[in-house]
Amino acid sequence: MENRKLAGCEIPAIGLGCMNLSHAYGTPPSEAESIALLHSALDLGVTHLDTAALYGFGKNEQLLGKALKGKRQNVFLASKCGMTGVDGKRVIDGRPQTLRATIEQSLRHLQTDVLDLYYLHRWDRSVPIEESVGALSRMVEEGKIKAIGLSEVSATTIQKAHEVHAIAAVQSEYSLWSRNVEIAVLDKCRELDIALVAFSPLARGFLSGDITDSGAFTDGDIRKGMPRFQAEHLPTNYQLLSVIDEMANELQCTKAQVALAWVLQQHECIHAIPGTTNLSHLKDNVAAQKIRLSASQLQVLADSFAPQKISGPRYPQATQLEIDTEEF
Repeated sequence: MENRKLAGCEIPAIGLGCMNLSHAYGTPPSEAESIALLHSALDLGVTHLDTAALYGFGKNEQLLGKALKGKRQNVFLASKCGMTGVDGKRVIDGRPQTLRATIEQSLRHLQTDVLDLYYLHRWDRSVPIEESVGALSRMVEEGKIKAIGLSEVSATTIQKAHEVHAIAAVQSEYSLWSRNVEIAVLDKCRELDIALVAFSPLARGFLSGDITDSGAFTDGDIRKGMPRFQAEHLPTNYQLLSVIDEMANELQCTKAQVALAWVLQQHECIHAIPGTTNLSHLKDNVAAQKIRLSASQLQVLADSFAPQKISGPRYPQATQLEIDTEEF
């Protein structure tokens, strides 16, 4: 597996986003099934596991805490603060005292003394980014976290935060159909030697080619409310997949592997953390690191999925207002 730099460590370029083991995509697998998948990921050489206080309102961190007993030393463990569950509702709160309470809870849930990387999950616009990052910097000084990350922020915010404390990673949605980081964030990460961690690199399953019906999502699946998956947009977007299908046939790999290879080949600072509950998909994702696309193949994909060709915004309006990332 190809290793890349993240927060001072050399780790495989493909990690595992753990959210859907507890949260966001309908009924999650059982605890036993989830732990088995996590152990399989470690056996396959995946060492980068990504969770958050928000996922399952603490349940995801607790799950990883159980799964990693006796294995913690072999894992690059990342979590997030600044967006949590309060009385059953998602709340963005970047106040230093809230971040302090969250890290203490996360360390208990994850059954560890220190996190390798800790992100501000969302920038709370009511709190200057300098204050939130300042609180995280004190956690570094105290040895509770080794490095600081930001999620879904603009290049301007990254610069402000980096002036308070070195930012090791920026996590943002990045895939063929969500390329907002190309406006400014990717360049800023390259300039400041920051890793870009791509979440949803398979467009929440869309780029695998398995999502054909906007009415197929179960209750509790966040895609039910995402514009691009709705009936007025999905058919148009689905037509774009033909180019990936053709390329996958040429390369004798899956569509998901083509999509992941494209993301990873955009720059060596990029890591990808696709999530899955399926062991076969997990194996495919890990093997995507072996796929090498030619310059012409990379360009064909980029042109076929140009931002203006994507139908619908990536988030509903209320969610869009919560993020700081530049938009096309």
